[in-house]
Amino acid sequence: GGGGVGGPPAGAGALVVGAEMLLALVVLALVVLAAYRLYLRWGTRSGPGGAAREGQAAALPRMKRRDFTLEQLREFNGTRNPRILLAVNGKVFDVTKGSKFYGPDGPYGIFAGRDASRGLATFRLDKDALRDEYDDLSDLNAVQMESVREWEMQFKEKYDYVGRLLKPGEEPSEYTDEEDTKDHTKQE
Repeated sequence: GGGGVGGPPAGAGALVVGAEMLLALVVLALVVLAAYRLYLRWGTRSGPGGAAREGQAAALPRMKRRDFTLEQLREFNGTRNPRILLAVNGKVFDVTKGSKFYGPDGPYGIFAGRDASRGLATFRLDKDALRDEYDDLSDLNAVQMESVREWEMQFKEKYDYVGRLLKPGEEPSEYTDEEDTKDHTKQE
């Protein structure tokens, strides 16, 4: 007889078991990630005063439309002013209601009052992700720029758009109350 000709080659069984284990690990990782995200959303409030700060944030009136220079944006970092703003792809968003993420003690607190585009594009949460001068993002690659645009869309869905981040020498737009309310009704 030609023993073992019809059976699978030696080692194929181990390969299948290995692939199944890998798949199980990937599924487990996804479950853990989903649980962690739920915990972040619904879990503990950030530290002492976190709930008070969130209550304060909820009580703030909706911000009037306006544009910001980098210097003006810095005032809204959640420490000197309870309102927290950040910029993504040249647009400024009021992220105060997400203070447990963007507040001084939050995991993304470094972006409060800053242009977060580079950090979000490169998945960096350190000082290297921030520029003290206007950042035109021209050195980012196509994948990173796509990531910036996706973040921008997420912020648009979740937070109030306040205005533009101005380039040096650029004049702020004049926003009418009409534009404010029109946009407000569109978002509801």
